[in-house]
Amino acid sequence: MKALILVGGYGTRLRPLTLSYPKPLVEFCNKPMVLHQIEALAAVSVTEVILAVGYRPQVMDDFLQQQQKKLGIKITVSREEEPMGTAGPLKLAQPLLDDGEPFFVLNSDVTCRFPLADMIAAHKKHGGMGTILLTKADEPSKFGIVLYDAASMRVSAFREKPTEWVGNMANAGVYLLSPSVLQRIEMRPTSIEREVFPALAADGLLYAHELTGHWADVGQPKDYLIGMCMHLQAMRLENDAQLATGPTFIGNVLVDPSARIGSGCRIGPDVVIGANCVIEHGVRLKRSTLLPGCHVKSHTWIASSIIGWGCIIGSWVRIENTSVLGEDVVVHDEVLVNGGIVLPHKSVSEPILQPTVVL
Repeated sequence: MKALILVGGYGTRLRPLTLSYPKPLVEFCNKPMVLHQIEALAAVSVTEVILAVGYRPQVMDDFLQQQQKKLGIKITVSREEEPMGTAGPLKLAQPLLDDGEPFFVLNSDVTCRFPLADMIAAHKKHGGMGTILLTKADEPSKFGIVLYDAASMRVSAFREKPTEWVGNMANAGVYLLSPSVLQRIEMRPTSIEREVFPALAADGLLYAHELTGHWADVGQPKDYLIGMCMHLQAMRLENDAQLATGPTFIGNVLVDPSARIGSGCRIGPDVVIGANCVIEHGVRLKRSTLLPGCHVKSHTWIASSIIGWGCIIGSWVRIENTSVLGEDVVVHDEVLVNGGIVLPHKSVSEPILQPTVVL
């Protein structure tokens, strides 16, 4: 069985982090985003993963060569010479996918506890050409809403970002497709959500599968942090031994074993600390991710923010309000960063009082 992961975009919504690395390689809960998906696919005996890549393919190649040896799964790159949308990459990879077996398709920036085994069972049972994973949306107007029969699970229609109530079950960006779907896709930039799925639904060949549990699109900072909180809570419910314990930690906290944490710190709830980070004494962290190699000096406060690789944060600093620091940013002592988006390799010596981009 094979799978294709759509990773072709430039990751503009997650800048400045994606100025340093392609979005699928940005760590989410101490693991590159795409690796969460590859591990889930390997767990259901997927033998080959094809990544549809259009941005910085060499960086992706180097990472994937390492991972396929670790996981015992073949990882192939399908390169896009131009943006091909969400269906074009399937057609481009048709020689790799069309082996008579159903294959998975995943968007690279969604996170959940992937119910892939259940989707395989449902796909075999209904005998259609496609199974689409659905999740309940709190704000249906932000998503593509799928209409379906609750008894048969057959999809009847799609409504893209509806302004009036039609339902609240949204496309979760995970599909299981029969190879015959590839015959319905033209070799051009095209959308699977706007063109392929509506045609399958009209022919009665598309079925829904409901997701239970959390789901998030982590492709922009606000949603990345929401997804982080959901993922940590799922780890808690599963009694995951990786979560930190002890008087320093409050609630759900994930700390890489190589990180060093000083005395008198209060960390949590909902914090992820990456590899080789150094947290000096008296630091307060909550609802934030520190990517690998950060150094946070004493008595600093960080809340609801993402701190990029190798950043140095001075003493008595306050960072909050969905601030995002790119790679190798230095924040000087006693500086406030309120909603700042700071590009890589910058130095911040004056307070950022209102949300702004620091070029």
